[in-house]
Formats: sequence, structure tokens, C-alpha cells
Amino acid sequence: MNPTQELVSNLQSLVAQVPEIIQPAIVMLAGAVPFVEGMGASSIGVVGGINPIVAGLSAAAGNFLAVLVVVLVGSRARAAVVNHRAARRQAVAVGARGGAPIELESEHDTGHGAESHEPESKGRQRFRRWMVRFGVPGASILGPLAIPTHVIAAILIGSGTPRGRVLLLQAVAITLWTTVTTILTWLAVNAVVLA
Repeated sequence: MNPTQELVSNLQSLVAQVPEIIQPAIVMLAGAVPFVEGMGASSIGVVGGINPIVAGLSAAAGNFLAVLVVVLVGSRARAAVVNHRAARRQAVAVGARGGAPIELESEHDTGHGAESHEPESKGRQRFRRWMVRFGVPGASILGPLAIPTHVIAAILIGSGTPRGRVLLLQAVAITLWTTVTTILTWLAVNAVVLA
């Protein structure tokens, strides 16, 4: 037995110690973790000996549920910021008509003096280029190759993309990439085990 076969065998015996009904729940929880997501969780499940269909569905469901939470929280936060800015503009307009101008801090003022500009990661730079080149649908589908789907959803919601569209596109991307990864992992595990 080569080291790879031994590793797969050890992981499968470890997973076999967990009750079968709980195994998909563990894969689902792993799918909710950024950077692991559906792709990594389904791979872990397949290598662990879980049925590939169950592993893929559980991983995709966990990933989508986490993205759903990000979208719901992000859209509420964006709405609050937009409403707050509109109220501030309204207050400035009312104050200007009343004669005495109202002093408001700049919209871009962080309250800490100079703005801090952190360098963007390579993944975010790549995602931004995809947004410009392919639009929201293309960037949503290709995005998981560069950054986590959680981050993609937050970026899209923050930019004003409707939440239904974000959820639909993320569901397509999660399903696509989890399916591809599950199939490739299943083929690799069968090649290693049968070798």
C-alpha cells in the first residue's frame, strides 16, 4: 500500500467511526467555512468515503446557506447606509434653505484622520478584472476560482446588485464548482484506491 492509499484508508476509517446520519451534517458545516466551501467540503467527504452525491449536495447546501446569511446581513447593512446618507443629504438641503448651513463631516471621512488604503489581494484584483470584463454573471461564476463565494456575495451586495440576482448567481456557481470538484475527487480516489 502506497502512502496515498494509506492516507485515504485512514481517513475513511476515521469517517466510518462517525454515525452515517451525522456525516452529511459535518460536510455541510465544512461547506459553510470560507476558503473550504462546497469544493473543499465535497472533496473531504468523497475522500472520507461518503457517497459522492450526498457529499456534493451537503457541501453545496452548507456553502449556499452561509452565502445566504452574508447576502441577507449585507443587504440590510447596505440599505441602512444608503438610508443614512439620504437622510444626511436631506438635512443639508433643509439646512441650506433655512439660512444656516449644517456642518457635516465628509462622506469619505473615517473619523480617524487620513484614510487608510490597504493593498488589495491578488484574488480581489482578479475578481475586479472579471467584473469589468464579464459583468456580474461571469464574475460570479468565475469568482470562486479567485476568492471565497462569501466575499463575492458581499462585494456584489455592497455594489448594489439585487439580492435575488446575487443568490441565483451564487447558487449556480456553487452548484457548478462543487459538482466539478466532487466528480474530479471521486475519479481521483477511485484511481488511487484501485491502483
